[in-house]
Amino acid sequence: MENKNHMTGTINAIENNINHNIQGAIFDVDGTLLDSMSVWEDIGERYLISLGIMAKDGLGDALHTMSLEQGAVYLKEEYRLEKTVPQIVKEVLKIVSDFYRFEAPLKPGVKKTLEWMSKQQIRMVIATSGNKELVEAALDRNGILKYFERIYTCTEVGAGKDEPEIYLKAAETLQAKPENIVAFEDAFHAVETAKKAGFRVIGVYDVSNEENISRMREVCDCYYDRMDEVIKYDQVASINVV
Repeated sequence: MENKNHMTGTINAIENNINHNIQGAIFDVDGTLLDSMSVWEDIGERYLISLGIMAKDGLGDALHTMSLEQGAVYLKEEYRLEKTVPQIVKEVLKIVSDFYRFEAPLKPGVKKTLEWMSKQQIRMVIATSGNKELVEAALDRNGILKYFERIYTCTEVGAGKDEPEIYLKAAETLQAKPENIVAFEDAFHAVETAKKAGFRVIGVYDVSNEENISRMREVCDCYYDRMDEVIKYDQVASINVV
């Protein structure tokens, strides 16, 4: 891992690259607010363990590009499970649901950052590709749901984060132009989309996106190891709210 913040440029990056008339902020959830990507990376192993079965090496890699249904078919055939594919899908989703409801922790520095932004009267919304009910449960359990005016999901807007719709919908709620909104994201495809749509973008490191660090640093206005580094320096703390 590269040292000292994975920053784009210097400490002055935010001052130089982000419009200080910040009126709102959009937050991704998985990998940005929540340390939750692991459940998707090892869901196959978690599921097999629940059945008392030892997973073979490389299971995560095998399932990585598969849909939930494709993964269920693979598990059924590879491990000779005496279950239907719909049963496997349902049981896998139950594991994911329990993780969000009872386990998923916040990423480092999240609460401190949200508290600071709330004090600055910066309006905040969620833009996630996740399940709205599970996202609400996880954020509420971690004590941060109260900071957000609305949760937008890709399912709700009918497009993934390779399209700008979810960010533009969030901007409507924030009643601000993209150039006056900062988006927090951990994934390169989302960062690229938000940036092309005219938003200011802060990248937050997540191990699941480690292979894209160099590209993230090129595209993001700033890129940090942990979210609260965005408010650590006087330059950032002096953002003016219109």
